[in-house]
Amino acid sequence: MSEHRPSDQPGEPDDFDEIVAAATERDPDFAVIEAGSRTLRAQAGPAGGDDVPGRPADPEVAKALRAVEQELAGRWGETKLDPSVERIAALMDVLGDPQRAYPSIHITGTNGKTSTARMIEALLNAFELRTGRYTSPHVQSVTERISLDGSPISAERFIETYADLKPYIEMTDAGQEHRLSFFEVLTAMAYAAFADAPVDVAVVEVGMGGTWDATNVIDGSVAVVTPIDLDHTDRLGSTPGEIAKEKAGIIKQGATVILAQQPVDAAQVMLKKAVDVDATVARAGMEFGVVAREVAVGGQLLTLRGLGGEYKQVFLPLYGAHQAHNAAVALAAVEAFFGIGAEHARSLDMDTVRKAFAAVSSPGRLEVVRRSPTVVLDAAHNPAGARAAAEAVTESFGFSRLIGVVGSSDDKDVRGVLEALEPICTELVVTANSSARAMDADRLAGIAVEVFGDDRVQVEPRLDDALEAAITLAEEDSEFAGAGVLVTGSVITVGEARLLLRRGR
Repeated sequence: MSEHRPSDQPGEPDDFDEIVAAATERDPDFAVIEAGSRTLRAQAGPAGGDDVPGRPADPEVAKALRAVEQELAGRWGETKLDPSVERIAALMDVLGDPQRAYPSIHITGTNGKTSTARMIEALLNAFELRTGRYTSPHVQSVTERISLDGSPISAERFIETYADLKPYIEMTDAGQEHRLSFFEVLTAMAYAAFADAPVDVAVVEVGMGGTWDATNVIDGSVAVVTPIDLDHTDRLGSTPGEIAKEKAGIIKQGATVILAQQPVDAAQVMLKKAVDVDATVARAGMEFGVVAREVAVGGQLLTLRGLGGEYKQVFLPLYGAHQAHNAAVALAAVEAFFGIGAEHARSLDMDTVRKAFAAVSSPGRLEVVRRSPTVVLDAAHNPAGARAAAEAVTESFGFSRLIGVVGSSDDKDVRGVLEALEPICTELVVTANSSARAMDADRLAGIAVEVFGDDRVQVEPRLDDALEAAITLAEEDSEFAGAGVLVTGSVITVGEARLLLRRGR
């Protein structure tokens, strides 16, 4: 196991240490790197436009946003849970139940929720509906979690929404055994912002599980279940079937359920719940699905079967079979929302569907952020996500050599992630992000050596050094002109890498 650490150059500011020091005082979800690397050699990469917000340019707005973040950070973080919707329901009642002001599409599952939500949103926008989208966690800025019409709300609007709700939040806190959590407050802010806009439809991703998730105070007319696999097993269950029992809680009376391909035990749980509440079920591979797909420049070309017919020549600018299946789920969800397959025997306008999918983006999901060498970011943080990413990288990129950069949270199945990456990564650079929940780089390296072998693992405790080391390895020999770098293991790692690399362009 090798360790490489270049010495600091005289006179260069060491922003990374300041970032880490600041991050340790905040909630992990706000631990986002806010300054570029001192030495990152990322100037060569052209990444395109960026729809992920950074810090506000106005120093007063940035200060106000930081103050809101600090107040939110003083609440329970997303990893500390009390399985109940009592507090969020009490707050919604005080606010006049803003979540009842619009219909909702509710999304649960283990992997693919955010990408599917963004596809659903793009389709609804293309059909000229005003949308609100609530997803988690964020890649770079907490404001990403609440979107209107496809764009994150501004920092100013985020601050105003919090200020408007603050008296009611404090009133609710006073009447509860535990104060509202970070996630509960953000959920309330999203629902209030959607009502204030107002939106025609909300696309809402659960935070964790379903039944007792804070988002579950809505009555989604369409319930979407993306693939269920093992994650958060300490809270949700140790088998897909056990996890499905919790996630099935979003299926409401008379709803339409759009069910992605599932393990048998998970599918059985979902179908039983649907029968119990008289919900209609549409299943991937049965009522809808992917008919054909082929790799294309910048993504893939799909033929999708929806609830109302076949949609051909659909370009999706995302990589991997898993994203094709997410697209089929998203299409079926929007068709169900419009009553297609039930009230209406018709299909959506083909050109509008094509236009919507062609405009989809999903930051941090097999996202190319620079070239020469190519650096790909993927937020996979469990074995199923890592397997999907590995298959997609193999299919869509012709790398002759791939350097992995992995930084994970301490509570994840790191061995499972590394075992999924081992066949595709020539070498591995292990590191840590700035989160208090990050796995120590040396401990991660110990597991990595068991999976990869001592000679294929390098340790770089700082993420900026890890990125530089990986890029150096990818560039070191002309024989490997097709070498690339894959950064993965955690949404936080990907978010921090994304900001470091983009600021270094």
